[in-house]
Amino acid sequence: MKFLTRKLVTPADLNPRGTLHGGILLKWIDEEGGIYSACKLNTSLVVTKYISNIDFVSAVLPGDVVEIGMETVAIGKTSITLHCEVRNKNNNRVVCEIDKLTYVRVDKYGHPKEHGIVWREE
Repeated sequence: MKFLTRKLVTPADLNPRGTLHGGILLKWIDEEGGIYSACKLNTSLVVTKYISNIDFVSAVLPGDVVEIGMETVAIGKTSITLHCEVRNKNNNRVVCEIDKLTYVRVDKYGHPKEHGIVWREE
């Protein structure tokens, strides 16, 4: 698992309980997944196709730093499927896990486009 992105949790990222808002975290995960996928597929045109169940394990407090990790699970003709883990850098706790995120390479009209990448285990 490669942890390539770190985010500092600020007051603007909090929910009414004073912990990291789940929607903010999902936005960060989706952005990182899209960037990771675009780099792997050598394109800037990818869209989110699927996000499986999300298991929120522990809360994140203001001032904590979260790390977002991605790894490739599979590559199809037009798609890439990832596994994601988010951890709190301050205490090394897992914050959440997502078994599968799938991104699809598309053309300028939004239609799936083959990427020609042959998948090899990382």
